[in-house]
Amino acid sequence: MSSNKYLVAALYKFVSLPDYKELQPKVQKICDDHSIMGTILLAKEGINGTVAGFEDDMRAMLEELKSEPRLHDLEHKESYAKEPPFYRMKVRLKKEIVTLGVDAVDPTCEVGTYVNPQDWNALISDPDVILVDTRNDYEVSIGTFKGAVNPETTAFREFPEWVENELSTRKDAKVAMFCTGGIRCEKSTSLLKHMGFDDVYHLKGGILKYLEEVPEKESLWEGECFVFDQRVSVGHGLKPGPYDLCHACRHPISEDDKQSEFYIHGVSCPRCHDEHSDEQKKRFADRQKQIELAKARNEKHIAADIEKAKEEKRRQLEEHRAKSNARSVTQD
Repeated sequence: MSSNKYLVAALYKFVSLPDYKELQPKVQKICDDHSIMGTILLAKEGINGTVAGFEDDMRAMLEELKSEPRLHDLEHKESYAKEPPFYRMKVRLKKEIVTLGVDAVDPTCEVGTYVNPQDWNALISDPDVILVDTRNDYEVSIGTFKGAVNPETTAFREFPEWVENELSTRKDAKVAMFCTGGIRCEKSTSLLKHMGFDDVYHLKGGILKYLEEVPEKESLWEGECFVFDQRVSVGHGLKPGPYDLCHACRHPISEDDKQSEFYIHGVSCPRCHDEHSDEQKKRFADRQKQIELAKARNEKHIAADIEKAKEEKRRQLEEHRAKSNARSVTQD
């Protein structure tokens, strides 16, 4: 892979981490040591994140992360970006690695039946299957599977109420659910099992794994898949899509949206132009100006800065080795 490409890894695992607070500085150091950028969430229930860096650095970071015994089988999904998708690294502590808000739900104890991408088409083509997109409405708006139900949620914690209102009388039905990378479906299928549903399935690896492995000519996916980084969306083969992000409402916007009279870069789009006050729009405009200034500097120097940081670490290591050797000679 060319050195000007960035490897992006989406990872998660539900696993008991009662010492997750103590793990935070260790995980942060692993990422910093390899010049990795992105966000990782830690909670008692596990780990979740998306990170990016040069491929060799990413491979080394993932190997070191998996040296933690409880994360030895940590799986991740890969894609590539021409530009750095993130500009800083944060390891955050959370109550949940994906917020559902139902304490009794525990994916480490019970989840639905996993379905591999190659078998997904056959399942969702069954007319008796209720196919549910567990993502938020703004994600669904740019792409979903053919025939999927959109719960029209604005946050994942609204999903239990939707299930109670729309599905609770159909607990004998066969339900198939999917999300971006698989993590929300771990929680959503666990929720349904907890509520008494028996026949529950979810797409293993999520939409990203499906788009990676299923040929476009055989695909039942329609549109683009929203992703939470600078790419905004990806399509078949995980190729970056045509969408940008409205920095005012954080929703994806198309080239057609940008032609609207209501579109002002970083300030408003056709969806949110009448949702903010003049004071808010002025604040958005000021923020956008700062973003563009920072982005111009980062885009010009980020690759060089990463290489510079790596070179500095190599220099420090060589100095440390030289001092150690000198002490050894002195002692001898």
